[in-house]
Amino acid sequence: MTEHTAADRRQAADALGRGYRLAIWLGLPSVVVLLFVLELAIGSVRIGLAQVIAGLLGRLEDSGARTILLDLRMPRALAAALAGAALGVCGLQLQTLFRNPLAGPWALGITAGAQVGVAFTAMAAAVVGSEFLRAFAAFGSLGTVAGASFGAAAVMTLMAAASRRVSTVALLILGLMLGFMAEGLVSVLLHFTNETQARIYASWSDGSYAGVTWDELRFLAPFVAVGLSLSVALAKQLNALLLGENYARTMGVDVGFARLATLASVVVLAGPVTAYCGPITFLGIITPHICRGLLRTSDHRILTPAVTMAGAALGLVGDLVVHGPWERHFLHLNPVNALIGGPIVIAVILRQRRLGGL
Repeated sequence: MTEHTAADRRQAADALGRGYRLAIWLGLPSVVVLLFVLELAIGSVRIGLAQVIAGLLGRLEDSGARTILLDLRMPRALAAALAGAALGVCGLQLQTLFRNPLAGPWALGITAGAQVGVAFTAMAAAVVGSEFLRAFAAFGSLGTVAGASFGAAAVMTLMAAASRRVSTVALLILGLMLGFMAEGLVSVLLHFTNETQARIYASWSDGSYAGVTWDELRFLAPFVAVGLSLSVALAKQLNALLLGENYARTMGVDVGFARLATLASVVVLAGPVTAYCGPITFLGIITPHICRGLLRTSDHRILTPAVTMAGAALGLVGDLVVHGPWERHFLHLNPVNALIGGPIVIAVILRQRRLGGL
Protein backbone atom coordinates (compact mmCIF):
# COMPACT_ATOMS: atom_id res chain seq x y z
CA MET A 1 0.00 0.00 0.00
CA THR A 2 2.83 2.36 0.91
CA GLU A 3 4.74 1.57 -2.31
CA HIS A 4 1.58 2.11 -4.34
CA THR A 5 1.01 5.48 -2.66
CA ALA A 6 4.63 6.53 -3.27
CA ALA A 7 4.33 5.59 -6.95
CA ASP A 8 1.13 7.61 -7.24
CA ARG A 9 2.85 10.60 -5.67
CA ARG A 10 5.75 10.33 -8.11
CA GLN A 11 3.37 10.14 -11.05
CA ALA A 12 1.45 13.14 -9.75
CA ALA A 13 4.71 15.07 -9.28
CA ASP A 14 5.85 14.16 -12.80
CA ALA A 15 2.51 15.26 -14.25
CA LEU A 16 2.69 18.50 -12.30
CA GLY A 17 6.24 19.09 -13.55
CA ARG A 18 5.20 18.48 -17.16
CA GLY A 19 2.26 20.84 -16.76
CA TYR A 20 4.49 23.51 -15.24
CA ARG A 21 7.02 23.28 -18.09
CA LEU A 22 4.23 23.37 -20.66
CA ALA A 23 2.96 26.56 -19.05
CA ILE A 24 6.46 28.05 -19.26
CA TRP A 25 6.84 27.06 -22.91
CA LEU A 26 3.46 28.58 -23.77
CA GLY A 27 4.04 31.62 -21.57
CA LEU A 28 7.44 32.72 -22.88
CA PRO A 29 6.46 33.26 -26.55
CA SER A 30 3.17 34.80 -25.43
CA VAL A 31 5.04 37.31 -23.28
CA VAL A 32 7.37 38.17 -26.16
CA VAL A 33 4.43 38.78 -28.52
CA LEU A 34 2.61 40.88 -25.91
CA LEU A 35 5.68 43.01 -25.19
CA PHE A 36 6.32 43.45 -28.91
CA VAL A 37 2.80 44.75 -29.46
CA LEU A 38 3.13 47.07 -26.45
CA GLU A 39 6.40 48.39 -27.90
CA LEU A 40 4.54 49.34 -31.06
CA ALA A 41 1.56 50.86 -29.27
CA ILE A 42 3.06 52.71 -26.29
CA GLY A 43 5.15 55.85 -26.51
CA SER A 44 4.94 59.63 -26.51
CA VAL A 45 2.33 59.17 -29.24
CA ARG A 46 -0.15 56.41 -28.43
CA ILE A 47 -1.22 54.09 -31.24
CA GLY A 48 -4.29 51.94 -30.66
CA LEU A 49 -4.25 48.16 -30.95
CA ALA A 50 -6.49 48.29 -34.04
CA GLN A 51 -4.01 50.69 -35.71
CA VAL A 52 -1.09 48.43 -34.76
CA ILE A 53 -2.79 45.42 -36.34
CA ALA A 54 -3.72 47.47 -39.43
CA GLY A 55 -0.13 48.68 -39.71
CA LEU A 56 1.25 45.14 -39.48
CA LEU A 57 -1.15 44.09 -42.23
CA GLY A 58 -0.21 47.09 -44.38
CA ARG A 59 -3.68 48.65 -44.14
CA LEU A 60 -3.03 51.66 -41.89
CA GLU A 61 -4.30 54.80 -43.63
CA ASP A 62 -3.01 57.40 -41.14
CA SER A 63 0.35 58.36 -42.66
CA GLY A 64 1.68 59.86 -39.41
CA ALA A 65 0.86 56.79 -37.34
CA ARG A 66 2.24 54.57 -40.13
CA THR A 67 5.55 56.43 -40.10
CA ILE A 68 5.86 56.18 -36.32
CA LEU A 69 4.88 52.53 -36.31
CA LEU A 70 6.86 51.18 -39.24
CA ASP A 71 9.85 53.52 -39.47
CA LEU A 72 10.55 54.22 -35.80
CA ARG A 73 9.03 51.67 -33.43
CA MET A 74 9.12 48.50 -35.50
CA PRO A 75 12.91 48.52 -36.18
CA ARG A 76 13.57 49.44 -32.55
CA ALA A 77 11.38 46.61 -31.24
CA LEU A 78 12.95 44.06 -33.59
CA ALA A 79 16.44 45.21 -32.60
CA ALA A 80 15.55 44.92 -28.89
CA ALA A 81 14.22 41.39 -29.33
CA LEU A 82 17.19 40.26 -31.46
CA ALA A 83 19.78 41.84 -29.17
CA GLY A 84 18.19 40.44 -26.01
CA ALA A 85 18.00 36.95 -27.48
CA ALA A 86 21.59 37.08 -28.76
CA LEU A 87 23.11 38.39 -25.53
CA GLY A 88 21.12 35.94 -23.40
CA VAL A 89 22.42 32.97 -25.40
CA CYS A 90 25.96 34.43 -25.26
CA GLY A 91 25.73 34.48 -21.47
CA LEU A 92 24.44 30.90 -21.34
CA GLN A 93 27.32 29.62 -23.46
CA LEU A 94 29.98 31.62 -21.60
CA GLN A 95 28.74 30.50 -18.18
CA THR A 96 29.06 26.89 -19.29
CA LEU A 97 32.34 27.29 -21.16
CA PHE A 98 34.10 29.13 -18.31
CA ARG A 99 32.16 27.33 -15.54
CA ASN A 100 31.43 30.76 -14.08
CA PRO A 101 27.90 31.79 -13.00
CA LEU A 102 28.66 35.48 -13.54
CA ALA A 103 30.16 35.14 -17.01
CA GLY A 104 28.66 37.23 -19.79
CA PRO A 105 29.79 39.39 -22.71
CA TRP A 106 29.83 42.51 -20.56
CA ALA A 107 31.30 40.98 -17.38
CA LEU A 108 34.19 39.30 -19.21
CA GLY A 109 35.19 42.40 -21.16
CA ILE A 110 34.02 41.05 -24.51
CA THR A 111 31.65 43.98 -24.98
CA ALA A 112 34.53 46.34 -24.12
CA GLY A 113 36.65 44.69 -26.81
CA ALA A 114 33.85 45.27 -29.30
CA GLN A 115 33.73 48.93 -28.23
CA VAL A 116 37.42 49.29 -29.02
CA GLY A 117 36.82 47.72 -32.43
CA VAL A 118 34.02 50.19 -33.18
CA ALA A 119 36.18 53.10 -32.01
CA PHE A 120 38.98 51.92 -34.29
CA THR A 121 36.50 51.78 -37.18
CA ALA A 122 35.38 55.34 -36.38
CA MET A 123 39.01 56.48 -36.43
CA ALA A 124 39.54 54.74 -39.78
CA ALA A 125 36.40 56.42 -41.14
CA ALA A 126 37.78 59.80 -40.08
CA VAL A 127 40.97 59.08 -41.99
CA VAL A 128 39.22 57.72 -45.11
CA GLY A 129 36.62 60.48 -45.22
CA SER A 130 32.86 60.74 -45.38
CA GLU A 131 32.67 60.74 -49.20
CA PHE A 132 34.08 57.21 -49.32
CA LEU A 133 31.61 56.05 -46.66
CA ARG A 134 28.67 57.55 -48.54
CA ALA A 135 29.76 55.77 -51.71
CA PHE A 136 30.07 52.45 -49.90
CA ALA A 137 27.33 52.63 -47.25
CA ALA A 138 26.96 48.86 -46.96
CA PHE A 139 30.70 48.46 -46.57
CA GLY A 140 30.68 51.06 -43.83
CA SER A 141 27.95 49.18 -41.95
CA LEU A 142 29.70 45.83 -42.27
CA GLY A 143 33.00 47.51 -41.42
CA THR A 144 31.57 48.47 -38.04
CA VAL A 145 30.44 44.88 -37.49
CA ALA A 146 33.87 43.61 -38.51
CA GLY A 147 35.60 46.00 -36.11
CA ALA A 148 33.32 45.04 -33.22
CA SER A 149 33.66 41.32 -33.96
CA PHE A 150 37.43 41.53 -34.18
CA GLY A 151 37.65 43.36 -30.85
CA ALA A 152 35.29 40.85 -29.21
CA ALA A 153 37.24 37.91 -30.66
CA ALA A 154 40.56 39.30 -29.37
CA VAL A 155 39.23 39.60 -25.81
CA MET A 156 37.54 36.18 -26.05
CA THR A 157 40.85 34.58 -27.02
CA LEU A 158 42.62 36.26 -24.12
CA MET A 159 39.96 35.26 -21.60
CA ALA A 160 39.89 31.68 -22.86
CA ALA A 161 43.63 31.42 -22.33
CA ALA A 162 43.45 33.08 -18.90
CA SER A 163 40.57 30.86 -17.73
CA ARG A 164 42.94 27.87 -17.57
CA ARG A 165 45.30 29.68 -15.20
CA VAL A 166 43.14 31.77 -12.85
CA SER A 167 40.09 31.29 -10.63
CA THR A 168 36.56 32.34 -11.53
CA VAL A 169 36.80 35.45 -9.36
CA ALA A 170 40.16 36.42 -10.87
CA LEU A 171 38.67 35.96 -14.34
CA LEU A 172 35.90 38.44 -13.54
CA ILE A 173 38.43 40.92 -12.16
CA LEU A 174 40.48 40.50 -15.33
CA GLY A 175 37.36 41.26 -17.39
CA LEU A 176 36.76 44.37 -15.29
CA MET A 177 40.34 45.57 -15.81
CA LEU A 178 40.07 44.96 -19.54
CA GLY A 179 36.94 47.11 -19.52
CA PHE A 180 38.82 50.00 -17.88
CA MET A 181 41.73 49.59 -20.29
CA ALA A 182 39.29 49.59 -23.20
CA GLU A 183 37.86 52.92 -22.04
CA GLY A 184 41.36 54.42 -22.07
CA LEU A 185 42.14 53.00 -25.49
CA VAL A 186 38.83 54.29 -26.84
CA SER A 187 39.69 57.79 -25.61
CA VAL A 188 43.02 57.61 -27.44
CA LEU A 189 41.39 56.41 -30.67
CA LEU A 190 38.67 59.07 -30.54
CA HIS A 191 41.39 61.70 -30.19
CA PHE A 192 42.17 61.05 -33.87
CA THR A 193 38.57 61.41 -35.07
CA ASN A 194 36.67 64.59 -35.84
CA GLU A 195 34.21 66.17 -33.40
CA THR A 196 31.11 64.94 -35.22
CA GLN A 197 32.20 61.30 -35.16
CA ALA A 198 33.25 61.58 -31.53
CA ARG A 199 29.74 62.81 -30.62
CA ILE A 200 28.18 59.98 -32.63
CA TYR A 201 30.36 57.46 -30.81
CA ALA A 202 29.48 58.99 -27.42
CA SER A 203 25.77 58.64 -28.22
CA TRP A 204 26.27 55.06 -29.43
CA SER A 205 28.24 54.08 -26.32
CA ASP A 206 25.17 54.73 -24.11
CA GLY A 207 23.55 51.63 -25.58
CA SER A 208 20.21 51.93 -27.38
CA TYR A 209 18.04 50.09 -29.88
CA ALA A 210 16.52 53.29 -31.20
CA GLY A 211 19.26 53.98 -33.76
CA VAL A 212 18.90 50.66 -35.59
CA THR A 213 17.40 51.13 -39.05
CA TRP A 214 15.77 48.70 -41.46
CA ASP A 215 18.97 48.65 -43.51
CA GLU A 216 21.00 47.66 -40.44
CA LEU A 217 18.45 45.00 -39.49
CA ARG A 218 19.14 43.36 -42.87
CA PHE A 219 22.63 42.64 -41.55
CA LEU A 220 21.87 42.16 -37.85
CA ALA A 221 19.10 39.56 -38.23
CA PRO A 222 21.14 37.07 -40.32
CA PHE A 223 24.10 37.30 -37.92
CA VAL A 224 21.84 36.58 -34.96
CA ALA A 225 20.13 33.73 -36.83
CA VAL A 226 23.49 32.11 -37.64
CA GLY A 227 24.76 32.53 -34.07
CA LEU A 228 21.58 31.09 -32.54
CA SER A 229 21.60 28.16 -34.97
CA LEU A 230 25.19 27.40 -34.03
CA SER A 231 24.33 27.54 -30.33
CA VAL A 232 21.49 25.05 -30.85
CA ALA A 233 23.86 22.72 -32.70
CA LEU A 234 26.34 22.92 -29.81
CA ALA A 235 23.79 22.03 -27.10
CA LYS A 236 24.95 18.41 -26.73
CA GLN A 237 28.65 19.37 -26.48
CA LEU A 238 27.91 22.09 -23.93
CA ASN A 239 25.89 19.63 -21.84
CA ALA A 240 28.94 17.38 -21.70
CA LEU A 241 31.20 20.32 -20.79
CA LEU A 242 28.97 21.04 -17.78
CA LEU A 243 30.59 18.03 -16.10
CA GLY A 244 34.13 18.98 -17.08
CA GLU A 245 36.40 18.58 -20.08
CA ASN A 246 37.66 15.14 -19.05
CA TYR A 247 34.11 13.80 -18.85
CA ALA A 248 33.30 15.40 -22.21
CA ARG A 249 36.27 13.64 -23.80
CA THR A 250 35.09 10.28 -22.45
CA MET A 251 31.74 10.97 -24.13
CA GLY A 252 33.50 11.39 -27.47
CA VAL A 253 33.30 15.20 -27.60
CA ASP A 254 36.07 17.03 -29.45
CA VAL A 255 36.67 19.55 -26.66
CA GLY A 256 38.96 21.79 -28.70
CA PHE A 257 36.45 22.07 -31.52
CA ALA A 258 33.55 22.59 -29.08
CA ARG A 259 35.38 25.45 -27.35
CA LEU A 260 36.33 27.07 -30.66
CA ALA A 261 32.81 26.72 -32.07
CA THR A 262 31.31 28.18 -28.88
CA LEU A 263 33.69 31.13 -29.00
CA ALA A 264 32.78 31.67 -32.66
CA SER A 265 29.08 31.59 -31.79
CA VAL A 266 29.56 34.22 -29.06
CA VAL A 267 31.52 36.50 -31.39
CA VAL A 268 28.92 36.17 -34.18
CA LEU A 269 26.20 37.11 -31.69
CA ALA A 270 27.90 39.74 -29.53
CA GLY A 271 29.89 41.56 -32.22
CA PRO A 272 27.04 42.68 -34.51
CA VAL A 273 24.70 43.43 -31.57
CA THR A 274 27.32 45.71 -30.02
CA ALA A 275 28.11 47.28 -33.39
CA TYR A 276 24.50 48.32 -34.02
CA CYS A 277 23.05 48.72 -30.51
CA GLY A 278 26.06 49.79 -28.48
CA PRO A 279 27.35 48.11 -25.30
CA ILE A 280 24.28 46.50 -23.67
CA THR A 281 24.83 45.43 -20.06
CA PHE A 282 23.42 42.74 -17.73
CA LEU A 283 21.20 40.84 -20.18
CA GLY A 284 23.86 38.22 -20.87
CA ILE A 285 24.35 37.50 -17.16
CA ILE A 286 20.80 37.41 -15.85
CA THR A 287 18.80 35.71 -18.62
CA PRO A 288 20.32 32.21 -18.19
CA HIS A 289 19.76 32.34 -14.42
CA ILE A 290 16.12 33.32 -14.87
CA CYS A 291 15.54 30.39 -17.24
CA ARG A 292 17.38 27.92 -15.02
CA GLY A 293 15.18 29.01 -12.15
CA LEU A 294 11.98 28.74 -14.19
CA LEU A 295 12.73 25.41 -15.86
CA ARG A 296 14.86 23.87 -13.08
CA THR A 297 17.35 22.38 -15.51
CA SER A 298 20.84 22.93 -16.93
CA ASP A 299 20.14 21.06 -20.17
CA HIS A 300 21.16 23.31 -23.08
CA ARG A 301 18.67 21.58 -25.37
CA ILE A 302 15.94 23.08 -23.17
CA LEU A 303 17.68 26.24 -22.00
CA THR A 304 18.85 27.56 -25.38
CA PRO A 305 15.37 28.16 -26.87
CA ALA A 306 14.09 29.34 -23.48
CA VAL A 307 16.94 31.82 -23.08
CA THR A 308 16.34 33.03 -26.64
CA MET A 309 12.74 33.91 -25.81
CA ALA A 310 13.44 35.24 -22.31
CA GLY A 311 16.30 37.39 -23.63
CA ALA A 312 14.03 38.84 -26.29
CA ALA A 313 11.44 39.60 -23.60
CA LEU A 314 14.00 41.32 -21.34
CA GLY A 315 15.31 43.37 -24.26
CA LEU A 316 11.78 44.53 -25.01
CA VAL A 317 11.05 45.28 -21.32
CA GLY A 318 14.09 47.53 -20.98
CA ASP A 319 13.31 49.43 -24.16
CA LEU A 320 9.63 49.73 -23.24
CA VAL A 321 10.55 51.37 -19.94
CA VAL A 322 12.94 53.79 -21.66
CA HIS A 323 10.47 54.82 -24.36
CA GLY A 324 7.32 54.89 -22.26
CA PRO A 325 4.89 57.81 -22.40
CA TRP A 326 6.93 59.96 -20.04
CA GLU A 327 6.78 63.75 -20.09
CA ARG A 328 10.56 63.94 -19.56
CA HIS A 329 12.85 61.44 -21.28
CA PHE A 330 15.90 61.05 -19.06
CA LEU A 331 15.92 57.26 -18.86
CA HIS A 332 18.72 55.34 -20.55
CA LEU A 333 18.79 51.67 -21.44
CA ASN A 334 21.78 50.42 -19.44
CA PRO A 335 20.72 52.04 -16.12
CA VAL A 336 17.29 50.43 -16.59
CA ASN A 337 18.96 47.07 -17.29
CA ALA A 338 21.05 47.57 -14.14
CA LEU A 339 17.92 48.11 -12.03
CA ILE A 340 16.46 44.89 -13.44
CA GLY A 341 19.65 42.83 -13.43
CA GLY A 342 21.49 44.12 -10.35
CA PRO A 343 19.29 42.35 -7.77
CA ILE A 344 19.50 39.10 -9.75
CA VAL A 345 23.30 39.27 -9.90
CA ILE A 346 23.47 40.01 -6.15
CA ALA A 347 21.21 37.02 -5.45
CA VAL A 348 23.42 34.77 -7.60
CA ILE A 349 26.56 35.95 -5.77
CA LEU A 350 25.03 35.35 -2.32
CA ARG A 351 23.74 31.93 -3.33
CA GLN A 352 27.09 30.89 -4.80
CA ARG A 353 28.89 32.06 -1.67
CA ARG A 354 26.63 29.89 0.48
CA LEU A 355 27.34 26.94 -1.79
CA GLY A 356 31.05 27.71 -1.95
CA GLY A 357 30.91 28.36 -5.69
CA LEU A 358 32.79 31.67 -5.69
